[in-house]
Amino acid sequence: MKILVAEYAVGAGIEEFMLEGKAMLDTLVKSFVSCGHVVLYPSAGVKLQEGKAVRTTGFEETVRKLSKECDAALVIAPDEILGDLTEIVEKNSVNLGCPSNSIRLCADKLECTRTLSHAGIPVPETIGSGEYGGKYNGDFVIKPRFGCASEGIYRSKRGKLKEGFIATAFVEGEHLSVSLITGKTQLPLTVNRQLIEIKDNFSYKGSIVPYHCERNKEIIDVATKTARILGCCGYAGVDIALGDKPYVVDVNPRPTSSIIGISKVMETQIADLIIKSKFGELPDHVKINGSFTFKKDQLSFF
Repeated sequence: MKILVAEYAVGAGIEEFMLEGKAMLDTLVKSFVSCGHVVLYPSAGVKLQEGKAVRTTGFEETVRKLSKECDAALVIAPDEILGDLTEIVEKNSVNLGCPSNSIRLCADKLECTRTLSHAGIPVPETIGSGEYGGKYNGDFVIKPRFGCASEGIYRSKRGKLKEGFIATAFVEGEHLSVSLITGKTQLPLTVNRQLIEIKDNFSYKGSIVPYHCERNKEIIDVATKTARILGCCGYAGVDIALGDKPYVVDVNPRPTSSIIGISKVMETQIADLIIKSKFGELPDHVKINGSFTFKKDQLSFF
């Protein structure tokens, strides 16, 4: 097949997220090519060893044009714009990622949390407007209602929310993520430990893939239910703060940086699983060999 893999940082030339974006794109393009597919990717200047770079004339317009030329497409972009970009793909090709309506639900942190809470999934206490703190002695995590990554997220005990921000109770515990593939069935890939520096602000530094702990089954169970409830398909990542329960703190309806590590330790090609989630049957399990740690500031060496 001819497949479009469109990653926003590389395609739009966003330097702030270029290291992660390029590493994710390179991982996916290599995997699709190794599975025998022809791969096109929009680029504002970056050229990878595999696949064919297509000079971007505007990221959205390039996605629209190339999706009409390809049999299938996968878009990676900030969650607040990913829904619209995916809708373009859905109209022109076969979408290998989450459906646009699922992406929009995941992108709305307040509505996503409410949906999961109503379905019995453990989530932190969340406040959508007004004052936070009061009689509650713990910290809150203040973050944009729409958005992704750890930038712009900070801790605060009390205050008044600005418009467009929400407050969630800070959960003491380990910061983990679950990578999984959803098709007709679900295939958990790995539980990962997120290397996050927490001071006044939150800063993502990298990941350990996979990360083993005694509560993996409990963690995976919550993540797979979360993906089903939100209608995720293909690859998705579920961020979890592991306290007395595995609390879901974010859902990424797209490939995440964990695929960089997964590609190093998983015997199966990630591209093969993404294709099978759409066109075939997923295996019952995948074989993982060893572990891999990557730091965000070292991604240029991969």
